[in-house]
Amino acid sequence: MRLTVFGATGGTGRRLVDLALAAGHEVTAAVREPARLPERAPAAPAPHPVRCDVLDREQVAAAVAGADAVLSALGATDGGPVCGTGVPHIIAAMKAHGVRRLVALSAAPVPDRDPGDRPLYRLTVRPILRALFSAAYADLAVMEGEIFTSGLDWTVLRPPRLTDGPATGAYRTALRRNVPGGYAISRADLAAEMLRVLDDSAAVRATVGIGY
Repeated sequence: MRLTVFGATGGTGRRLVDLALAAGHEVTAAVREPARLPERAPAAPAPHPVRCDVLDREQVAAAVAGADAVLSALGATDGGPVCGTGVPHIIAAMKAHGVRRLVALSAAPVPDRDPGDRPLYRLTVRPILRALFSAAYADLAVMEGEIFTSGLDWTVLRPPRLTDGPATGAYRTALRRNVPGGYAISRADLAAEMLRVLDDSAAVRATVGIGY
């Protein structure tokens, strides 16, 4: 499958690119600075780097052209939140090029309330997180709204706190709700789930909670 990955130099994006290449996919890495992509051995499979600022419609359209599916591992950057503006550009490019499948990364605290939240999380942790990272979560909420009304075959993953731990494969997932008690997930396991749901028909037009 030909995949375009946005946010390919981020903590989750790098792992996602590695997994996709190892699985035999052709990967276009849409990044602002291609030089930041990790160096690879000469014989190792490598992504096709495309210089792309997600705030630039034309660059996004060029990165999406020819893809079978798009994965967004975008998040807040040093310049501030970009998902609420950048992902609508991705959606427009996908529609223009006839690309249907979109997997995007959001966050567990984004919805005001969630059926998977335990009382302690709902009453204490969620309000604190939403107060501390209000701009980032507001940006992701805008992004989710654009995705939900896009008409594409989308999946939105909502992870909790991210860690740099190893891939375990021992994570839990839940459709259309957060994972009860799932307060953390490694970026490696999150990337694995992003790749897995590409072919999961049950996850199409659904949010997916994930956590340990």
